[in-house]
Amino acid sequence: MDKRLLGAAILLCLVGVLQAFATEEKEDVFKTMACSAFLLYDNVAYMADMTFELPCRCKPKEVSSVVWYFQKNMGRHETTVLTDFAGTVVVDSGHIQLGSNILKRFSIRMFSLIVFRAQVMDSGHYMCGSKKGDFFYGYDVDIQPTNRIRVAFVDRGQPVQDDFTGKHFSLFTTFWDWTTCDRCGVPGEQRRIGLCYVQSAQLNPRYRTAVPNVTSCGSRAVPSHFRRPVRLRRPEVAIRSCLTPCPKKEAPKEEAQAIANVISKLGEKSWQPRVPVQFHNQYTGSDLVIACPGARPEHAVGWDKDSVQLYRSRYLIGVNKTMRVFIDHGNHLHIRRIQVSDRGTYFCWQEGKMVAGLRVSVTYRLQRGRKLNDPETIYAVKVIGMSYTIISIMFIVIHVCRCCYRALRGPAAM
Repeated sequence: MDKRLLGAAILLCLVGVLQAFATEEKEDVFKTMACSAFLLYDNVAYMADMTFELPCRCKPKEVSSVVWYFQKNMGRHETTVLTDFAGTVVVDSGHIQLGSNILKRFSIRMFSLIVFRAQVMDSGHYMCGSKKGDFFYGYDVDIQPTNRIRVAFVDRGQPVQDDFTGKHFSLFTTFWDWTTCDRCGVPGEQRRIGLCYVQSAQLNPRYRTAVPNVTSCGSRAVPSHFRRPVRLRRPEVAIRSCLTPCPKKEAPKEEAQAIANVISKLGEKSWQPRVPVQFHNQYTGSDLVIACPGARPEHAVGWDKDSVQLYRSRYLIGVNKTMRVFIDHGNHLHIRRIQVSDRGTYFCWQEGKMVAGLRVSVTYRLQRGRKLNDPETIYAVKVIGMSYTIISIMFIVIHVCRCCYRALRGPAAM
């Protein structure tokens, strides 16, 4: 018993030493980096719908908690406090896009600010400071839009954007690494996100960049007379096909394998993988947006309908303007004006592994009366209006031709 008590006491001492070491190391982070007397801004760039973290890299020793501030443009007095002085997170669900279950846009964890599903309107200056309004550290955040993104399918030989070199600045794309293959065991796809950057010797020196004289295109460090031509440069994404084998699983015993074979033969849909499946009912004519659980826009995500792969080369948004079913750049699957043929199970792949499924059943909508904002009503009005316009144009053209014919025939008859 004495040895056991001695061992337990030694273990508790080791745990205490490790906790003290971790606390001291965390405090040393702020000790090694002193706050500058003149506030500078670190430039960071992300694509819309991404979630990112901004650490407060310096603060005075006597400050035990920080408050994060947001300022759209430097020099203006409109400054938003992202948390109140009690540390309560601001709830702003108005910016969350359809299909997202995130309720809080901002969160503070260990002096760091986490921004969920950032939008272009979130671009600006982020500063950590004190309750009194003293700023310690700042960021110049550039959120680049996805609605103007340029897509290059590498397998089709489509090239990425060429660099542009002007008199006082040059524009180029900085690509992230290729993602992992979004599927395994079957042909999949990889993505590579590219953000717009500008190089110039006339950048504002108050903004710190990883490479001298290089900053993102939406940075406030870019001079105002450069911003208009710089905005013409679009972020881009490259997509290529890939094939990755699935990791090998431990072979089951002979008895278990025999039972599994019998069960698979008895099952009607033995091809369906064993992943969590949710059930959802939709009415015809409604819209549905499906999100892969736990996935971010920068992750490798793939979608299947039953046993059919929905590849981005065919279903990416913008590939075909008349698509009802498409995948956006945030990895969400959209189904517009649902039809009975859309029923089935939609499976989600994440980082090469199938993780979830959604079984969609479609029922006819029984309505006593149509509303003006119904998709069917809008479509019918457009068709009727277009038909009426075409008939009116034909009527006018026929009468004009008849009048011209009579006018030309009159003098000839005389």
